[in-house]
Amino acid sequence: MTFKAEYIWIDGTEPTAKLRSKTKILSDGAELPIWGFDGSSTNQAEGHASDRVLKPVFSCPDPIRGGDDVLVLCEVLNIDMTPHESNTRAALTEVAEKFAGQEPIFGIEQEYTFFKGARPLGFPEGGFPAAQGGYYCGVGSDEIFGRAIVEAHLDNCLKAGLGISGINAEVMPGQWEFQVGPLAPLVVADQLWIARWLLYRTAEDFDVSATLDPKPVKGDWNGAGAHTNFSTKAMREGYDAIITACESLGEGSKPLDHVKHYGAGIDDRLTGLHETAPWNEYSYGVSNRGASVRIPWQVEQDGKGYIEDRRPNANVDPYLVTRLIVDTCCSALEKAGQV
Repeated sequence: MTFKAEYIWIDGTEPTAKLRSKTKILSDGAELPIWGFDGSSTNQAEGHASDRVLKPVFSCPDPIRGGDDVLVLCEVLNIDMTPHESNTRAALTEVAEKFAGQEPIFGIEQEYTFFKGARPLGFPEGGFPAAQGGYYCGVGSDEIFGRAIVEAHLDNCLKAGLGISGINAEVMPGQWEFQVGPLAPLVVADQLWIARWLLYRTAEDFDVSATLDPKPVKGDWNGAGAHTNFSTKAMREGYDAIITACESLGEGSKPLDHVKHYGAGIDDRLTGLHETAPWNEYSYGVSNRGASVRIPWQVEQDGKGYIEDRRPNANVDPYLVTRLIVDTCCSALEKAGQV
């Protein structure tokens, strides 16, 4: 007997990487082996030396094919088994191991937009729908578009065993969100990539596409983000560590160092309007969705908890955003003796 293993990897497309996948047939009980692919077709190699290596790092049940079939997330390596330059997971691994003692965890809110052809799902041909606002967490066919796809995607993620913690309709028609976490840095990033793959694959069956474009419709419409919730053991135990983390993200060149890796097109989304702070300014505040970093009101009331970095785009690389936040905040907490 055999089973199907769908090998999934992140390619080298710039400025925003794409997901790729292909199927390997394996004998029952077989280990997941390394595999090769043509890097010249994925912006990861030149044609004269095109072989690249797929190294399995995370696997889960395949909810679409079912049975014993699996989804396999892979790192991309060079043929000498060193991380390929497009492999951002390797750098996160080092940082996550360095600060593992602080027990950092993340919850990432992945916003996305469905498109039917060239228009967002729910946008009428030759015009625009009613102004945004009523669509957020709405109900009814006049305000909600794509729920069947969203429910199918949620079921697929749960069947795959992913740490999905919720879904909701967002501010613009055809725009939705799912949340992954709270989970450790590597785990949340791995699972977010798999959840994204399942989103695209699930939408295929409805002849609809899903995009992580941070500003899918220009004008007076909300963009799409990946709000990143973060805490360490010290932050979950005391408020001083919350403030230290917020201050550390605003020190020196840190705001711009982070923002330039928070997803292509971030200046189109972080304008200071539509529940965002300007991309080139840093701020934090309690219950403030117009700040770069929000401290939830419940956290202030409890005197402990987590913070929400509202700057990352929907198209952010979760390996990059988790690495940057862990490195910045955990370093500052270590320096302050708040570990």
